[in-house]
Amino acid sequence: MNIPSPIQKLDSPLFKEKEVEVWIKRDDLIHTEISGNKWRKLKYNLEKCKAGNYKSLLTFGGAYSNHILATAKIGFDHNIKTIGIIRGEEHLPLNPTLQQSIEFGMELHYTSRTDYRKKAEQQYLFQLKKQFNNPYIIPEGGGNIEGVLGCKDIVEEINFDFDYILTDCGTGATLAGLNLALKPHQKAIGIPVLKGGEFINKEVSHFYKLLNTDYSTLNKIDLALDYHFGGYAKHKQELIDFMRSFYKQTTIKTDPIYTGKLFFGFMDLVKKDYFPRGSKVVVVHTGGLQGIEGFEKRYKFKLYQ
Repeated sequence: MNIPSPIQKLDSPLFKEKEVEVWIKRDDLIHTEISGNKWRKLKYNLEKCKAGNYKSLLTFGGAYSNHILATAKIGFDHNIKTIGIIRGEEHLPLNPTLQQSIEFGMELHYTSRTDYRKKAEQQYLFQLKKQFNNPYIIPEGGGNIEGVLGCKDIVEEINFDFDYILTDCGTGATLAGLNLALKPHQKAIGIPVLKGGEFINKEVSHFYKLLNTDYSTLNKIDLALDYHFGGYAKHKQELIDFMRSFYKQTTIKTDPIYTGKLFFGFMDLVKKDYFPRGSKVVVVHTGGLQGIEGFEKRYKFKLYQ
């Protein structure tokens, strides 16, 4: 594991024009399969699983889930059985994400979208514990207290002062963790990757209640809601063009589900003078690059040449 992950200064004529300094926290370089915020969200869950002498890990995800693959790999590395509850029906041949998860020993179980929506209900979780012999259960995407505390570590690895830190958002756990570690003058900004991202504020507040943390004593989070490109896992040619251009300029790959939207949104905010002149900004690259192969097979074109 490449921990702490590197921090890379990013230069651009735009940043010089707007007089902002930009760094990328390269969590995409932590590990090939257990990449980015997936490692952050899993590490304390893994510790709790081991401390409780659980024999297996169970979690949830879609067919292209970075979290599913990361959980499979971490179970493989630590000799813990893993079980994945997959939303929807099985489609053969399996996409690269699910195929690799099986190769890492994960037992896949497909469920209807109706049942999948019950994934946080206590009665449904009780049934799963009974069915699978009391596994340690991790919520979809690692969105629990342990996941939040793992993401708090991202800020604690940054050894210089900054003004803003940005992340993409799916469940709000990463954003909640970042915000926990900030100093009074610092601000966390979330870029939701799905429509209706306002719910992220409620999720963050929920995490803080579980941690017995008074949200009113913390910095208020900003959400940039205009960069979902149609919804979760949706994309438009404008996004693909940006990702290719960004890669050509920086040699940094992003994915179309999460980090492509993050960096598109960030660059647009810079153009719109969101950040005052003299600002120091950190953008967290949350990984997810393993999903590129599956995306390319699904849509039948190459993201990067």
